[in-house]
This record gives sequence, structure tokens and C-alpha cells, in this order.
Amino acid sequence: MRICFVLVALLAIAGCSSNPKPEASPYTQCTEPRPQVCTMIYDPACGNLAAGGQKEYASGCNACADDAVTSYLPGPCAE
Repeated sequence: MRICFVLVALLAIAGCSSNPKPEASPYTQCTEPRPQVCTMIYDPACGNLAAGGQKEYASGCNACADDAVTSYLPGPCAE
């Protein structure tokens, strides 16, 4: 009986251990298939280029339509 109590206590303690979740990235990753058509709504996005650097696009859809972009951040690129 004592062994069962110890096992239950150990399982309870093990279940309480906290594993911090990694922080979510503010960037939206571009996925395949890439968009072929985007709306004309202007909602600026800052695209991260695979070769390095950033480029501003009219929208996140337009950013991901460019094969050179890996992800984007909503809003204009910082100067």
C-alpha cells in the first residue's frame, strides 16, 4: 500500500512540472502553395527575404506571392 502511495505521489509531482512554451513568433510563415492572386486591399506587410533583408509589400498575401519571401510581419518595415 505504501508503494502505491509513493507511486501516485511521484506521478502527481511529475505531472506538475512546468515546461515553458516557446514564445510565438510575431512573423507569419509563408506556406506552399504560394498565392497566385491577392486582393487589392492595402494592408502593408514587411517581408523577410530568404537572401537576407526586408522588403515592404502591399499586403501579407503579396509578400508570400514573392518566392524570395520566407515570412512577413504585419505593418510597414522599420526604417
